[in-house]
Amino acid sequence: MTGFPVSRRRLLCTGLAAASLGHPFLRLQAQPATTTSRDPFTLGVASGVPRADGFVLWTRLAPEPLQGGGMGDAPVEVRWEVADDEGFRRVVAKGTATATAEFAHSVHVEVAGLSPGRWYWYRFTAGGARSPAGRTRTAPADTDESAKPLRFAFASCQHYEQGRYAAYRDMAAQPLDFVVHLGDYIYESSRNSHQVRRHEGGIPTQLAEFRDRYALYKADAQLQAAHAAFPWLVTWDDHEVANDYTNDVSPRTADPAQFLAIRAAAYQAWYEHMPVPASMRPRGADALIYGRHRFGRMLDLLLTDGRQYRSHHVCLAGRSASPLADCADRLAPERSLFGAQQEAWLARELAAPPARWTVVAQPTLLAEADRKRGPEHGYWMDGWDGYAAARARLLDALAEHKARGGNALVASGDVHAFWAADLRRGDARQGPLVATEFVGGAITSEGPSAASVANMLAKNPQLRYGRADKRGYALMTLDARGAAVEFRAVEDERTADSPVGTMARFSVERGAPGVHAEGT
Repeated sequence: MTGFPVSRRRLLCTGLAAASLGHPFLRLQAQPATTTSRDPFTLGVASGVPRADGFVLWTRLAPEPLQGGGMGDAPVEVRWEVADDEGFRRVVAKGTATATAEFAHSVHVEVAGLSPGRWYWYRFTAGGARSPAGRTRTAPADTDESAKPLRFAFASCQHYEQGRYAAYRDMAAQPLDFVVHLGDYIYESSRNSHQVRRHEGGIPTQLAEFRDRYALYKADAQLQAAHAAFPWLVTWDDHEVANDYTNDVSPRTADPAQFLAIRAAAYQAWYEHMPVPASMRPRGADALIYGRHRFGRMLDLLLTDGRQYRSHHVCLAGRSASPLADCADRLAPERSLFGAQQEAWLARELAAPPARWTVVAQPTLLAEADRKRGPEHGYWMDGWDGYAAARARLLDALAEHKARGGNALVASGDVHAFWAADLRRGDARQGPLVATEFVGGAITSEGPSAASVANMLAKNPQLRYGRADKRGYALMTLDARGAAVEFRAVEDERTADSPVGTMARFSVERGAPGVHAEGT
């Protein structure tokens, strides 16, 4: 392959990110690394799925990212290097991978044989071009009993049209061990309100269209900086495929055969753009992405899939998820949000000998939330309230986990608001406390009204904190004594250089679940 144009727009965006980040590593990685006329690394680099002995490295060759990538049909050899210093004087692992047109010339390298609990730097080379450097970290060893704090961010819902990614600029400068993304990484649909930039093209249904939508998002310099700074763990929600889809149908595509063809294209594009291993590569419209991720004896993170297996919506005509509703069908015991197989897996994991902390990372607000104003009850059928028996089974499993000495937290996304909630077994308002939930807002996506949030807080005392007028993400710090959670809020999501600060702080005492608000 001949040389791979670095656009002036990309260099300007990259320069903005570098100038605003402050962190020395981020200034280094934000500099363009290639000297060729065609840059194949326009979508940056990333790492993910950290283990004690390695991780997954990712990039995608795309000199023309919004025109299908511009790589043609030929396979391309990509060299990769991992070093234990940022100057790459001590390379500890290296090799080659083949980027093929079948997977949009993406590369997923599964590196092994490294030391636990330490930082590494990595980069790629292809066709005479070298990528920016990324930084990543292995997990502590499974036998690591140290009480060293573990710190990670969790985020979701980053509608490209509704804001810039100042939250990721702030995240990239934090001292984190890893990042968890809980879904809605892309949006398939557009919104007519609060647009600050626009999608290219209409609603994707074909593989090429989903690829271009991911490329649009991943070309953002601030998102690239957050990917290059830490390893990520990722799951999906609905907008990676279609709004409010359940298993094999969506409100927009009721025919299962037609929808599963869309889902297959969407799942493949997700895989092509995420730092995940080959074991998560879709087989048609199916992909196994849920699993346990262990960080020494401090944390078991149980990452779930809340879309692929869930029961269809009930209580409403057709297959819509709104408006608010209530009916006996939503209480049916056979209804599941995770599906029977994933539910059984999660119950087994919660029954295993626990680490100091267990975090269930899942897409949407778990706590019961009566949303209808006035004395009547009304629930959102796309949330856990549409799957009440499945939620009861999960809370029962969390109660048993607590009885064995486990300390459980739930990290959630999807609802475009910050929430902190007490999770109780049985009666949502007066039952025994079994876990604590935090919903980390939205990176950019528009939230519900202040009146809606005030109504939910008034009707649902288990919701201890709620705010939806700010965009941002959450930080969680775990140690031997307790958990600390910080909600980070963007002052103005419409500007890339917006200030970002702490909006609220909470703590959870080890062995005593429940929300405790801290002074900010």
